Amino acid sequence: MSFGLACQQCKEPLQLDASLVDLAPSAYDMIAATLPSSSIPYPQSGDSSRPDLISSKTTWQKTKSSVIVPRPGPPLSPRAQGKQPQRASPNESFIVLQDSVIRTIPPQPSSPTRPSKKNAPKVRNDANVAPDPLATRIPDPEPESPSPLSHHLRSTARLFNLLSTRTEIDHPLCAECTQILLTNLRKQLDETKKERDGYIAFEKEVRKERERGTQGTTKEEAIREIEKLALDEQQAIEQLREVEREREQLDEELRQLELDEKALEAEEAEFWRSYNDQLLAVEQQNAQLATLRAAYAADSATLERLEKTNVYNDAFCIGHDGVFGTINGLRLGRVPGVPVEWAEINAAWGQTLLLLYTIARKLDYTFEHYRLVPMGSFSRIEKTTGDKASYELYGSGDLHFGRLLHNRRFDIGMVAFLDCLKHLMDHIKAQDTSVDFPHQIVKDKIGDVSVKLQFNQEEAWTRSLRHVLLALKICLKWATNGANG
Repeated sequence: MSFGLACQQCKEPLQLDASLVDLAPSAYDMIAATLPSSSIPYPQSGDSSRPDLISSKTTWQKTKSSVIVPRPGPPLSPRAQGKQPQRASPNESFIVLQDSVIRTIPPQPSSPTRPSKKNAPKVRNDANVAPDPLATRIPDPEPESPSPLSHHLRSTARLFNLLSTRTEIDHPLCAECTQILLTNLRKQLDETKKERDGYIAFEKEVRKERERGTQGTTKEEAIREIEKLALDEQQAIEQLREVEREREQLDEELRQLELDEKALEAEEAEFWRSYNDQLLAVEQQNAQLATLRAAYAADSATLERLEKTNVYNDAFCIGHDGVFGTINGLRLGRVPGVPVEWAEINAAWGQTLLLLYTIARKLDYTFEHYRLVPMGSFSRIEKTTGDKASYELYGSGDLHFGRLLHNRRFDIGMVAFLDCLKHLMDHIKAQDTSVDFPHQIVKDKIGDVSVKLQFNQEEAWTRSLRHVLLALKICLKWATNGANG
């Protein structure tokens, strides 16, 4: 049964031991006699000059927050709160006690052998009995026949108040808090013992020094001791001067080292600035190098693509359109039912003559009897030997007499063109015997078809011109992709 009591440190509810419930007056007097006197002054909180005045209660207050975390106890009823022990004021100097602190338990109706209230011992003034702090308070009115339970509760409260007043620890305490308090007190006791042993050793040393001082020395020994001390003093002064000179030298060296350090710091800062500039320059050069490499790679790819490209095939595209041979889309020839303008035919002849001239120049070949003059729709071939005549390589559809003479010159020009083509084909065959031309040239015929326009059918003339374009295409292919390409 706890009687509404709680531990004064962790505030946990307590359950009293049976020995405290049935505590006899003689046991109470014995406990009060063993307690120290309450007149011992407590150490002030601001007095820190003497460590021996630090009480165990102060130590307990410093360590309880780190050792025990108080847990809130269950709320007490107003009646239980009224039964909590009341502390006496520390300013009270004396308390008037009764003859017996713990009164005689009043008799119960079922127990006639209990002593009556008249037989209770009277108040005594014993010096060994501690004054009761509860005696100074106004006593509560007691009922005429109090119960034994409330009497034991009041007796226990007086005991706890007496313990709290005479000692430096608030009571009651639980078993765990009591164990922690005992551990701290043992540590404090060990430290005090060590301090006492130190004082004892120091006292022994002091006594030995006093004994050596009381023995005394003679005058000669004192003079020799003085001379020795003077010599030691002189040596110490010389050593001090030498140390001061060394200190001045070290200070001078330190100042020089500080100057050198500042110079090195300035040099280091300059080095890092130069290093950063060099890094920036390297980064710029790397960026420029990367740009040049990218441009070089792009140009190399373009060059490789251009090297694989045959510009002659793009400049002189030879094909066919039905029965017509074409060069760059221009039809070369005429057939009945398909009117081809002479302007287109003349332009096609101009492209054909330019192709023959380009192949000969690429192969570095010079015609012996003729000179090619490519001039678009008005191209011509000039004879370099004999009468050195000039033959037009363009025709017209007019039927007057002058035009007939012009068409005759046009036929001679086409025969001269065929002769130049034959010489170029022979030159290529001499360079590469694997080249095969499907149509051979004999005088004015290529593939047994004459290239003359007069006295010839338009279909045959158109077919002969198609053979001419085929021969030129073979020559162009060999000149660009063959051994000389």
